[in-house]
Amino acid sequence: MSKEVDYGGQAVIEGVMMKGLNRLAIAVRKPDNSIVVKKRNLTPLSEKYKFLGWPFIRGVVALFSSLILGMQSLSFAANQATEEDEELTPIEMGLTILVSLGLAILLFVALPAGIIALIQKYISYNLVLNLIEGLIKVSAFLLYIIAISRLDDIKRVFMYHGAEHKVIHNYESGKDLSVENAREFTTLHARCGTNFLFIVIILSILFFSFFGRPPVLYRILYHLMLLPVIAGTSYEVIKLAGGKEVNPIIKVLATPGLWLQKLTTSEPDDDMLEVAITALENVLPGEERGEQDV
Repeated sequence: MSKEVDYGGQAVIEGVMMKGLNRLAIAVRKPDNSIVVKKRNLTPLSEKYKFLGWPFIRGVVALFSSLILGMQSLSFAANQATEEDEELTPIEMGLTILVSLGLAILLFVALPAGIIALIQKYISYNLVLNLIEGLIKVSAFLLYIIAISRLDDIKRVFMYHGAEHKVIHNYESGKDLSVENAREFTTLHARCGTNFLFIVIILSILFFSFFGRPPVLYRILYHLMLLPVIAGTSYEVIKLAGGKEVNPIIKVLATPGLWLQKLTTSEPDDDMLEVAITALENVLPGEERGEQDV
C-alpha cells in the first residue's frame, strides 16, 4: 500500500468518513446492523489551480473543503442511521455552514474580544492580554466539548472518532487492516481536527500580540482578516506534527491538542472498528477505482 497520501477522516453518526487525495467513503452502521457505504471520487482544486496547493494557501482550501465534505457526510450518516431518505439540499447545506460559522465567530472571536475590551485598561502588557484572550477561547472550547459530551449520541460519535484514529494508525503502521490489529493503537492522532483547532488558538495568541489593543470592533475584524493566515499556518504545523520525524517545537505546539483529544475520543467497540476499516478500505488506492456515488 502507498503511504504517500495522508489519509484522514471524521466521525459521523453511527459511522466514519475517510478521505484520501482523490477519493472519499462514508461507512455507516444501519439499525439492522448492516454497513452501508457511500463512495465518491474527489478532484482536488489544486489540480486545476496549482497555486491552491502551495503551502499555507492549501490549509485554507482544506479548511473550507473539510467543512463542506464534513457537513455532507453528517447529513448522509444521519439519514442512514435513522432510515430517512432526504439529505440536505445545497441551500440548506450553505445555511447550516453559515450558521455554524456565525456561532463559532460569536463564541470564539466576539465574546473573548468583548471581555478583553472590558479589562484591558487594567492590564499594561499586550502579551498578557492576548494570553488571557487565548485562555478564554480555550475555556469556551473546553466547556463546549464537555457540554456536548454528556449527550448519548455524541458519546457514540466520540467512540467512532476513536475508531477512526485507531484504524488510521493501523494503516500507517504497515500492518494488515483488521479489528484485531486496530485495537492495539491509541485513539489519539497528531493530524486530528481537534489538534488543528487548538493550534489555531495558540498561534492566534502569537499573531495578535503585534496589533496592540484596538477597539473591540477592530479587534474582531483583525481576527477575521487574519483567520486564513492562522488557519494556513496551523495546517502546515499539523502536517509536520503527523510526520515520522517531528521537530521539537512542532511537537510542543501539537501536544496540548493531543491532550484535548482525550475529551473528543473514546475507546470504540469492535463493531465501530469494523465500520472505520470498511470506510478506509473503500478509499485506498486500487480499491474499486472509478466507481461513482452509491
